[in-house]
This record gives sequence, structure tokens and C-alpha cells, in this order.
Amino acid sequence: MTKEHSPDRLDVKAFAQAGGHLSGHDTLLRYRRLAEEARGLHPDLRVDWSADGEVRSTHGIGGQLWLRLKADATVPLTCQRCLQPVDVPLAVDREFRFVADETTAEALDVDSDEDLLALSRDFNLRELIEDELIMALPLVPRHEECPVAVQMASSDEEFEAASAEAPNPFAALAGLGRKGAD
Repeated sequence: MTKEHSPDRLDVKAFAQAGGHLSGHDTLLRYRRLAEEARGLHPDLRVDWSADGEVRSTHGIGGQLWLRLKADATVPLTCQRCLQPVDVPLAVDREFRFVADETTAEALDVDSDEDLLALSRDFNLRELIEDELIMALPLVPRHEECPVAVQMASSDEEFEAASAEAPNPFAALAGLGRKGAD
């Protein structure tokens, strides 16, 4: 009898021991926090992902539970140069080693180059996918080449002319100060 594995409640140990494989194609709208970063969402935007579990030996220790996660998505963001929409492709390909609990993960994380997570019988794989895609977002989204000319000045000539014509509101106060001194 084969056990069905669910990405929403994944028994990581059973998944790894079975050498399990899961994959899916979700709408980007399913990932609320990632969707909040996007501009101009529509239902056609997808997150394609796959996860593979295995038991392997590393550092002379056998029976370690591993999960390899791959995820791809394109997220519409705002270009920080031209302020126009830009589709940003995101790609994640990471491996995680699972340990007994959070305390062990924290203790080993300091000296480990590996990504460590606490073992769970109801691990939410989709939350991990969302976390990894959010971390893959660029700090400053931008086009390789912007589709519109980027304005390089902070103001224009009309703005400067209007500023020069406007009376200084403090000029009248300066005049009052001089009259009181006389």
C-alpha cells in the first residue's frame, strides 16, 4: 500500500523514507504573502514546484532526512527605475535537512552550512515554497532595459519657474522684525 503525501500536511519522515516525490502547479493567488508583493495579479500566474525526499548519510551520520525543493514563478512587480510593471522570474532550488526539533535545529544551525528544519508529521510544504520564493524576490526589482525613458531629473523647468515666481512667505516676517528693532 502506497501512502499518499499531501503538501499541506506532509509527514516528512515517511516522505523521505519512501523516497517520495511531489509536484504541483498552483496559482500565485494561493500564496497570499507572495501575492501581496505583486502588482497586477491575475489567475494565470503560476507557481510550479517539486519536492523530493530521501534518507542519506552525511558527516558519517546515517539516516538523515532530506528534502529537495524546486520552485519557479514569475511575479509582476514595479520597476524601481521607470515605475512600470516588470515580470520578475523567481527560481528556487534548495535542500533541507530535517532534525528532531526546533531546539536541535537552532543548536546545529550555528555550525552548519546546511539549511536545517524541525521534523514534523504535518509539515506545510506550501508555506516553505512561499517563504523561499519571497526570499528570492529582488531587493530592487527593475527591467534589464526599461521600456520607457527614465526621467533623470528630480524636477522640471516649469516647476523651477513656478517656485521662483512664488513670494517667500517669510519675507513679510523679516520685514516685521526690522520695524520692531527701529
